[in-house]
Amino acid sequence: MQLYVRDDVASFTRPVRQLRGFQRVTLQPGQSKTVTFELGFDDLSMLDASLRPVIEPGRFTVFVGGSSTATAEAGFEVAAQ
Repeated sequence: MQLYVRDDVASFTRPVRQLRGFQRVTLQPGQSKTVTFELGFDDLSMLDASLRPVIEPGRFTVFVGGSSTATAEAGFEVAAQ
């Protein structure tokens, strides 16, 4: 399982999808498993013009699936501090 993050409104150009987590999951036919990922500061931050790591307020989209073309997605907002 792979987790990708996109910063939808960054002031600097960011990757369309940035790999931020993965777990190997082996399933038998008909079996399912819950996979949990936690996102932290390093997963959402970028370097600003002064090369300091910051998280800009705005919308982020996360994608999960078996590859970089994963279509399962959800979004969340980061509020200004």
